[in-house]
Amino acid sequence: MGELLNRRRQETTKQIEALREVLQDAGKRCGRKACVYATGSYGRGEASVHSDLDLFIVGEGSRKEPALSRLDEILVKADLINATEKLGLPEFSGDGQYLVGHTVAELVGTLGKPEDDVENTFTARLLLLLESFPLIGKSAYDQITSKVIAAYWRDYKGHENNFAPAFLANDILRMWRTFCVNYEARTRSEPEKERAKRRLKNYKLKHSRLLTCYSALLYLLAVFSENKTVNPTDAKNMISFTPTGRLEWMLSQPELGNAHPSLRKLIGGYEEFLSNTDAAEDDLVLRFMDKQQRESYRESASRFGDSVFDVMKAIGKKTPHFYRLLVV
Repeated sequence: MGELLNRRRQETTKQIEALREVLQDAGKRCGRKACVYATGSYGRGEASVHSDLDLFIVGEGSRKEPALSRLDEILVKADLINATEKLGLPEFSGDGQYLVGHTVAELVGTLGKPEDDVENTFTARLLLLLESFPLIGKSAYDQITSKVIAAYWRDYKGHENNFAPAFLANDILRMWRTFCVNYEARTRSEPEKERAKRRLKNYKLKHSRLLTCYSALLYLLAVFSENKTVNPTDAKNMISFTPTGRLEWMLSQPELGNAHPSLRKLIGGYEEFLSNTDAAEDDLVLRFMDKQQRESYRESASRFGDSVFDVMKAIGKKTPHFYRLLVV
């Protein structure tokens, strides 16, 4: 990895340590009953001074009998809000409307059901698996992720030697399509500055959101190509890596040598993206108002998508059955 990403990782670690220091009371309230995990740039290990904090609260128990009481959840939220103010972090988006609590029973119970999208459990569950980092309640976080994995691996017994995680893969693909649809739904005629903001979001979508989803699919495909199965421990390992960490892991696997050139190109493209977006949003919006600049960014996003596809093709050659499932 390059100097910029290494610096981002160090900055993220430093900021998380600072957050944990001021969130000790919240940590005591959560105990082993609940966790708070970061997603977004903090979950991906690439936060900068311009990054805001995206958090989810998930506890043991069910909606009717949550392990974390409603009062304790309110106090944890207050601690989180006070912590961001104390450390000078941006306010939670949407006036805190997304800072809601779930239970693991909700994350698992809504899996595959229509209410999954409505209750935001789909986003909470998928981001838990794809780009999360436990801020508070590591032991609860480990327990909760194990239960979510078990739900996706419900048909594993009897197929231990040839299990392809189709259920999870389909949900990851649905997450990517959801990101894309949500972006398109906001595409309307608007003033130039608003169009520039939309183009900036699109640029980020085609890098960080794309890598969040496809680094996981590539990881699962790589494991399956080597072992002809993917077990729950493999899924647990996948969660422990950031999206860029999954690319690094694939580079460390000799059996994936045919994919290494495309992987290096993919990593280089992502570091270019991090460099291009290493500025305040107002400055970035101004860049996207410049026709020549935004055309350059559009072309780099297209090359990045090509690199993801190239890696998938290179790894997919060894396991055409699972590869086909991901593209058809």
